Parts: sequence; structure tokens; C-alpha cells
Amino acid sequence: MESQVATVELLPQVDRLIQLALEEDIGTGDRTTLVTIPASSRSGARVLAKEDLVLAGMPFFRRVFALVDPGVEVEALVADGAQVAKGTVVARVSGATRSLLSGERTALNILQRLTGTATLTRRFVDAVAGTGARVADTRKTDPGMRVMQKYAVRVAGGANHRFGLDSGILIKDNHVDACGGLAVAVARARQDAPHVLKIEVEVRDLAELDAAIAAKADIVLLDNMSTEMMAEAVRRVRAQAHPIITEASGNLGLERVREVAETGVDVLSVGALTHSAIAADLSMKIEAAK
Repeated sequence: MESQVATVELLPQVDRLIQLALEEDIGTGDRTTLVTIPASSRSGARVLAKEDLVLAGMPFFRRVFALVDPGVEVEALVADGAQVAKGTVVARVSGATRSLLSGERTALNILQRLTGTATLTRRFVDAVAGTGARVADTRKTDPGMRVMQKYAVRVAGGANHRFGLDSGILIKDNHVDACGGLAVAVARARQDAPHVLKIEVEVRDLAELDAAIAAKADIVLLDNMSTEMMAEAVRRVRAQAHPIITEASGNLGLERVREVAETGVDVLSVGALTHSAIAADLSMKIEAAK
């Protein structure tokens, strides 16, 4: 995990987002800190979990301070993906007091947001444990934060769906309606798509499922189906000679997700992991100034 974390932390898009966030928050200078804190002051601070949570985002938290001031040191005391109890100190930060105060809000905003996503993801993963179904994210992410949010899903035990429009073929209802039918859409994809890319097709009912099966789709996305219809869809897919992955999507709240997983679907794609997760409650408190 550490090598993967280091790679994610240093992706150019991560630095661009953090720099934008710092510019937005600090502007031309942290006026309060500049007039109250001597340039020579140095401090330590602790990052505290104020509720039970699953931690995620420490590489990005660390990167914020590295961009504010390379002299700031961040010591992670808890690994990303770990279940953390309320009251736990998850990290310590030390360095120039001005740098700690100026970077605090941006660093915490990212850490809280990603930890919220990880905490919700773990709840979904635990809810379907033992069914064999994987919980996956979607592209319903905050603009610019996709690499971070998908990282948070991953460390919490979830799976990543395609990263962007260029990383997979997913023929959705609008594609089907715009090009004149499901069979036409799949045929065009087969003709022009690279052979290494699987073709996924969104289906809204059993008739569309049968059409997708006949077109030899690699993956079928069962969209907003009732549990009963989904179970029948899985049965029809499993009766085929060629393997087809089944993915459920739409209306997959915690109260229903296990019921859907027990139909036998392979993947549960849950947009709520990134678009509806509540930011976790973490704080950063200065402990000592010199």
C-alpha cells in the first residue's frame, strides 16, 4: 500500500487541486496569522478523531503541508483504511506555527471529506460481507477530487469503477436512444473499440437484458430494477455459455444493498459513496508554541 500511496500522493492533478484550494483559502496572505504569530514561532499539533470513523487521506493531508512549507513534518499515527475510535490521535504535525495555521483548513477539508467517504464505503462493504458482491464507486465525484475520492473508496475495501470516460466503454440509455438501439450501439462498439476494452451495457428491463445478451455484451448494468427483476436477470445471465459480469446500480441504500447483493450480482455500483458521504469530524489542535 505504501508504494501505491506515494504514487497517488504525487500525481500532478493532486498538486493542481491542492494549489487551487490553498490559493482560494490563503489568497494574498493569512492576515490573522501574519499579524499575531512571529515568524520564528514553531509548534506541534495533533489531529484528533472526534467520532468513530475509517481514516483516509493522510497522503494528501501531508501533501498540503509540503506545498505550504516543505519544513513541516507530518507523522501519521494511524494507517489509511483503519477503523478509528472517537478520541484517537491519528497524526501529529510540527513546524513553523504560521505554516501549520495557514495549511490547517485545506488539509482538514481534504482529510475530513475522504474519511467520510471511507467510513461510508466500509459500511456498505460490511453490509454485503459474505455475498461475494463487490461494492464499487462511480464517476459521481466532486470536480477535481476524483483521484482522491476513489483512493478513499479503495482503502476502505471498496472497488473502483472506471476512472473517466476514456477508461472503459459503458453504453448507457442515452447512447442507446441516440444511436437507434442497443444492438446497433454494441455493434459499433465492437467494430471501433480496442480489443482490450470490455463492453458494458446499461439495461432497464428484461427485454433490454435479452438484447444485451444476444449482442454478447461483456458486462450488463442492471439499472433501477426491482430486486425480483434483478434476480431473474442474474438467472438469465448465468444460463449463458459465455461469461457476463452483472452490475447493479440505482437505489442502492444501506437498507437495501444486502438484499440486492443476495440476488447474485457481481458488482454493486454506489454513487452515494462519493456524492453523499458526510465529512468526518476531525480537528487539528496546536499543542505547544516556541
